[in-house]
Amino acid sequence: MAKKKETTVEEKLRAIYDLQLIDSRVDEIRNVRGELPLEVEDLEDEVLGLKTRLDKLKTDVETVNFEITAKKNLIEEAKGLIKKYAEQQKNVRNSREFNSLSKEVEFQELEIQLAEKNIKEFKAQIEQKKQVISSTKERLSAKDTHLKHKKGELNEILAETEKEEKALLKKSEEFENQIEERLVKAYKRIRTNVKNGLAVVPIERGASGGSFFTIPPQVQVEIAARKKIITDEHSGRILVDPVLAEEESERMLKMFSKL
Repeated sequence: MAKKKETTVEEKLRAIYDLQLIDSRVDEIRNVRGELPLEVEDLEDEVLGLKTRLDKLKTDVETVNFEITAKKNLIEEAKGLIKKYAEQQKNVRNSREFNSLSKEVEFQELEIQLAEKNIKEFKAQIEQKKQVISSTKERLSAKDTHLKHKKGELNEILAETEKEEKALLKKSEEFENQIEERLVKAYKRIRTNVKNGLAVVPIERGASGGSFFTIPPQVQVEIAARKKIITDEHSGRILVDPVLAEEESERMLKMFSKL
């Protein structure tokens, strides 16, 4: 890599503030997307969960219908046995055989009653599950519509911002390469540790930008002189004077408008 030319402190301050403005613009773009990708992901999970639940409910209904069929078959078998025992009672040799067959008939009648009770309960279960299926379908339809809307919203934002974001990231890299490595490392370290990723801030109303801690007048004079890089003792941010900040903001806005 070619050796960077010697630059003045003012040039370094302008360059590092420009880099901050570029990176902040990238942050803004990403904030516009905000929670939208996570929202879409959550909605996709919800839709999948509702579809899984719907499939399970449908399987449950099929299982209960199978149980009903089994009970109906049991009733038919029991009726067949009752008829068979009734025929056998006509040919019994003694009361003991008759009573034995009567008990068998009685048992089969109880089996029929129990099966009919089960069928009634199963049908009630099916009705209940059908209601849940209906409400789940409604929820699924609403969530699916919401998901499509959010996906469309996300795709629209991505289409609008993707080109600019790529261009800005390229500019960020270009500007980084124009600044001495030590300063870039310090900038990145501060940016990682501070709120909103603001590592370089102008003085606003006598305080560090976004801070309530007043900067002593003598320090403000030194910052305005642009003879050395000064950091805020409370937040560690690199400080620039408001005039420099305004000049660079206007310059960078023109650059952004061309991307």
